[in-house]
Amino acid sequence: MSGKAHTVILPAPFPVNELPDRFGAFFQEKVNTIRASIDSCKTDRSPEHEPFLRNSFETFKSVSEKEVKDLITSSSPKSCDLDPLPTTVLLKHLDPLSSVITKIINDSLTSGIVPNSFKHAVIRPLLKKSTLCPDELKNYRPISNLPFISKILEKVVMKQLKAHLETNRLFDVHQSAYKANHNTETALLKIFNDLLTAADDDKVSLLALLDLSAAFDTIDQTILLDRLCHTYGISGIVLKWFDSYLSDRTQCVVVSGKTSACFKLKFGVPQGSVLGPILFTLYTKPLSSLIESHGLKYHMYADDTQLYSSVLSSDFKPLVKTFEACITDIKNWMVINKLQLNSEKTELVLFDVKHVLKDMALGHISIGHDSIPFQTKAKNLGVFFDHNLSMEPQINNVCKLTYLELRRLGAMAKYLDEISKKTLASSFILSRLDYCNSLYLNLSNEAIDKLQRCQNNAARIVTRKRKTDPITPILKHLHWLPVKKRIHYKASLLCFKCIQGTAPRYISDRVPLYIPSRCLRSSEKRLLKEKHSKRRNLAVGHSALQPLSYGTTYPKTSEI
Repeated sequence: MSGKAHTVILPAPFPVNELPDRFGAFFQEKVNTIRASIDSCKTDRSPEHEPFLRNSFETFKSVSEKEVKDLITSSSPKSCDLDPLPTTVLLKHLDPLSSVITKIINDSLTSGIVPNSFKHAVIRPLLKKSTLCPDELKNYRPISNLPFISKILEKVVMKQLKAHLETNRLFDVHQSAYKANHNTETALLKIFNDLLTAADDDKVSLLALLDLSAAFDTIDQTILLDRLCHTYGISGIVLKWFDSYLSDRTQCVVVSGKTSACFKLKFGVPQGSVLGPILFTLYTKPLSSLIESHGLKYHMYADDTQLYSSVLSSDFKPLVKTFEACITDIKNWMVINKLQLNSEKTELVLFDVKHVLKDMALGHISIGHDSIPFQTKAKNLGVFFDHNLSMEPQINNVCKLTYLELRRLGAMAKYLDEISKKTLASSFILSRLDYCNSLYLNLSNEAIDKLQRCQNNAARIVTRKRKTDPITPILKHLHWLPVKKRIHYKASLLCFKCIQGTAPRYISDRVPLYIPSRCLRSSEKRLLKEKHSKRRNLAVGHSALQPLSYGTTYPKTSEI
């Protein structure tokens, strides 16, 4: 239904029995080539580590059998070819096996050694996009699978590592990946709100979307361990455990039941692991200080780094120079830290909503020998940002993808019952309409109507109603809120989370509570503070995000 077929697509030019070794060699050579390119860049600087001056993390706490059982039962019951028995069987016989698993985990935590069997991965190549040519190996990405129990061990370590990082406030506030209550929508909402607020003040904005080449795979493990020690206070048995966890890792490729020879991983953090993503964010956290030293705003989501800033038109040329200097420094930092900035895929978008820039001779920035041109739109974490902040390309793209799913659902509608059709529509159609829909707040009715028509068509296919039938009773029957109310619900939910203290700090800071100057009955109602704006109409037809920038849309309905 979604276009992501589960059937295995294989390169035709090669015999099936040769494919595993060819894929394995290709994936390894790709990383080696990038590392060789990085190493060829001469630099006389070594990685710097910020000094850690708080409580260190030296030993793990042993876990109880109940904690292990809870982790196992709450985990996805996926199995790997390396598991000695299917996860479903393990769950059925968990009571007699949990004590053994607990002992394995505690022995690893106390000794600082990760079993070698937990450090071997099975790789299955997957075509990146259905539109790409399946006969070229470069169009495939490696999907890594690790043993189930190894992930349980990692979850135990992750819980204790996060507790150490949170206690010492070591997380980057503007890194939204792999953190509770943070997601792509909160990250994009913060950035989009800043851009709209700047446009309301007659400012132009510049946004750079940086792209890294195989970021997780080229990390230098020695630098990572040094950073864990010096910057994050990890030492003793814990540091020994991470050293064991990163070293001597191997993988093999499996295609159509055929297995390649084992390949040793010299660099990077393990793909498909629990700890790999958070280790990457800790590795790249020093970038935030570098960006702030240039006076630019930033936001990160895993390896997606965004720089942006807003100025009056008279200060635009100095801003371009600042971006050039900052990205050049980032590129040099990445060379020192064995990462590679991909200038070809790095994008720049200029937001000039009021068209105040008269001279557009500066249509690019220069990074060394590379020139990065300004673009009118760019895809940012799955959402199109256009230079007018109109969201029109995003709305059109959502409608295009949704109508593709509608045609597929319509083709099979007569073979399915209503519950099955409703489930499919919710998964493949409503999910697209709801993705980051808080960005659609205050859009014109014309834009919202395009999305509403998609939902109406889905509702009629599910209930097998005609186009002439009124849509309101159909939506009520399905318990589907209309698109506009779904957007308002999402905004209200974010405000509620801010009041409850569960929203990201960069969101809750923009939704202050109303505190009266004297004791009033409203003091206990926990209302949102009302702030006034210029209320200028932008060229795109909607003003800055009211609930976040000004707090005026839901000031008296957000009571707890």
